[in-house]
Amino acid sequence: GIKSSELRVKSQEIIVSEPREDRRQYLEENYGVKTTSSNKDAAALSGIIILAVKPQNMGAVLDEISAEVTEDKTVVSIAAGLTLAFLSSKLKTKKLIRVMPNTPALVQEGMSVMSMCECIHDKDIAIVKDILMSIGKVIALPEKYMDAVTALSGSGPAFTAFFIEAMIDAGVKTGLSRDHASELAVQTIIGTAELLKTGLTPEKLRGMVTSPGGTTAAGLKAFEEKNFKDIVAYAIEAAVNRAKELGRSGGG
Repeated sequence: GIKSSELRVKSQEIIVSEPREDRRQYLEENYGVKTTSSNKDAAALSGIIILAVKPQNMGAVLDEISAEVTEDKTVVSIAAGLTLAFLSSKLKTKKLIRVMPNTPALVQEGMSVMSMCECIHDKDIAIVKDILMSIGKVIALPEKYMDAVTALSGSGPAFTAFFIEAMIDAGVKTGLSRDHASELAVQTIIGTAELLKTGLTPEKLRGMVTSPGGTTAAGLKAFEEKNFKDIVAYAIEAAVNRAKELGRSGGG
């Protein structure tokens, strides 16, 4: 996403640490970036270090690179659940930023939320924000909200895709081909999102579509009978709780 955007970063200024040789070759040939199999080398050669590893692997990675992360370097973590305090306990630098992006960043439509230590300079914040803006929208929030952010926008693309799957399956069950059901469901979600981006509230839009005694009203009543909103809230809460568990265990 970053490499495909309009961000003015030269390919040769990006260093990617990747253990698999075939992936390193792919990244070099298709994106023109430098690669290495060594996390330590990547950290030593970088001014801004983006830690894009699973929470469960973060402790080992931080132990591996800690000697190379000097106080002048900025470290950005996108690992769910892992706090700034955890990062600070492992690294010399206090220039730490915690970010929760999401998958639509791949098409420059991501939603990223960033939290940072109070000691970090505005210049460093601006650089990281510029990177994140190249892959979508970005806002800054206090760290106490990050578990909720992780559940809502971090996991949200999967939840949305799951709902779209259900729409497609229902369309097939009612007689549509899977291709047609997929096209209808996906475009409906895209169009609805575009309408909401104009400032229209979900409640207002729902009212615009719903006529008393009509098909939409019947469908919404069925959702209510199955406690649809409670199911969504339950899923979000489960994701929040898992993020908190990851934070407490240091990703392990």
